[in-house]
Amino acid sequence: MKIISSIEELNTIYGAGLSPASLTKVTKQLTPLYREMIEISPFAALATVGPEGLDCSPRGDLGGVVRVVDEETLHLPDWRGNNRVDSLSNIVRDPRLALMFLIPGSNTTMRINGRGVVSDDEALLSSFEMVGKHPRTVVVISIDEVYFQCARAVMRAELWNAERFADPAGLPTPGQMLKAAVGDFDQETYDREWPGRAAKTMW
Repeated sequence: MKIISSIEELNTIYGAGLSPASLTKVTKQLTPLYREMIEISPFAALATVGPEGLDCSPRGDLGGVVRVVDEETLHLPDWRGNNRVDSLSNIVRDPRLALMFLIPGSNTTMRINGRGVVSDDEALLSSFEMVGKHPRTVVVISIDEVYFQCARAVMRAELWNAERFADPAGLPTPGQMLKAAVGDFDQETYDREWPGRAAKTMW
C-alpha cells in the first residue's frame, strides 16, 4: 500500500481542487449568520487533545447545545454523563479543542476551533439550571476560527432521511456490548433498567 507522507504529495492530489470559498468562509469570530446556525444546534461533537491522545465526545442539550456569550466566546455546560471526564481532563492540561455542530434537518454543519477552560463558578453553573439542577462544570470556549462545512458528507450519508434510519431492534444493546467487553455481566438487567435510570439522571 502506498502511503502519502508529505504535505507536497497531498497538495498534488487536492491542491488544484481548492475553491476560494473554502478559505474565505473562515472567520475569527461569529458572524451574525454563523451565530444563528450555532445557537439553533442541539448537538455537537467535542474534540480535545491530551497527553494520552485524542478524544471526541458527543454533547447535546435542549435548544442550543452551547450558549453564545459574544462573537468570540461560548459556554458549554457539562451535564450528567458517565463521569469519565476524558474531555475535561484534556482541556485542563491542553486548552485546544474543536466543535462540530449538527442541526437536524440541515445538511450544513458548523465547525469551531478554539481554546477552552473549565469553570465551576457558582453563578455560571446556576445560570444553566434545568429542572432544579445545574451542570457541575462549564467549558468556557474562546473562538479562534469558525466556518461552515461543505454539505456533501451529510448528503451522502442521507443522515436525515427517515427511510434510512437503523431499526434499533436490529442493533446491539448497551447491555450486550458491555457483556461482550467484560464477559461476566448481567446484560438483561442493565438493558431493562437503563431507560428509567437515564430519564431520572438526564440533568
